[in-house]
Amino acid sequence: MVCKKCEKKTSKLAAPDPFTATSSSNRKIGENKLLSRPGGASSSKSKPYDRKCKDCKQTVTQNHAKYCHGCAYKKGICSMCGKVILDTTPYTMSSK
Repeated sequence: MVCKKCEKKTSKLAAPDPFTATSSSNRKIGENKLLSRPGGASSSKSKPYDRKCKDCKQTVTQNHAKYCHGCAYKKGICSMCGKVILDTTPYTMSSK
């Protein structure tokens, strides 16, 4: 669950389209993109799911998320900022 404010922070695509005019102009064949850019393989972008949930310590699946989907749904909060989105008191949830 993500609030309206954090919705624009979510990642849109896993990889850009390689056939558009902007990305194909300086594309090399057989180049390892991970090793060729500054920072190399030790960069934080090479491990996008390295963040952990604040409550259950499970890896989160969204970039910049603080809570996993399960904990955010159980509490009715935004998984990125922690703002309360939904009041879950009238709902019967299996694991509260």
